[in-house]
Amino acid sequence: MGTTSIFAAIFDMDGTLIDNTPYHFKSWQALYKKYGKGGLSKETYYTTISGVPVLETIRRVFGEGRDEAQLKDLLNEKEEFYRQLYAPYLAPINGLEHFLNGLKNAGVKMAMGTSATQEDIDFVFNKIPIEGDFDAIINSTMVTRPKPDPQVFLKAAKKLGMPPEKCVVFEDSLAGVKAANSAGMKVVGITTGHTAAELQPVNLVIDNYLALTVQKLAALFE
Repeated sequence: MGTTSIFAAIFDMDGTLIDNTPYHFKSWQALYKKYGKGGLSKETYYTTISGVPVLETIRRVFGEGRDEAQLKDLLNEKEEFYRQLYAPYLAPINGLEHFLNGLKNAGVKMAMGTSATQEDIDFVFNKIPIEGDFDAIINSTMVTRPKPDPQVFLKAAKKLGMPPEKCVVFEDSLAGVKAANSAGMKVVGITTGHTAAELQPVNLVIDNYLALTVQKLAALFE
């Protein structure tokens, strides 16, 4: 039995393809500090900021008395902090490229559904040549309702021509897991930011892609 188009795989980017979440956290801390918002705890970051579009958080935290253009400037500043911090360490999560190759060879359609900006996506793809593995890429500008709303994943499934119940989502954030579940998709949680216990409900938990196979994913749909 070939696995061709039995299912489709949809990947978040930050914390899922690359383990960059600690660097996003550090860049938020720098922004909070610079603009007198005090300290930012890890817990607050992982529960309310991780997985949510940057502009959304900037509007919520720094929005008072600032217009859209000023908020955009803050977003660029935050992203600049992040890129400077992370550039020397940018690398795929262990086993990712081999795993994506396996999916591709098995004829599995793949999409990326991310809250990241196009600049951030380019920043990653310039260093890790995996852009060609994805049949569709949905970024934060293509949705009106961010995660935990399922819109980004439903859009990705539509682009791939697959029904939601035939899709598996890879996610590391609580907002993302919620979005995938709301979309009615299978979920693989990756433990870059949360423990297995926190990433629930999911169908499978992984620390990296080294031991994951196409067969293991296909089994989720049997």
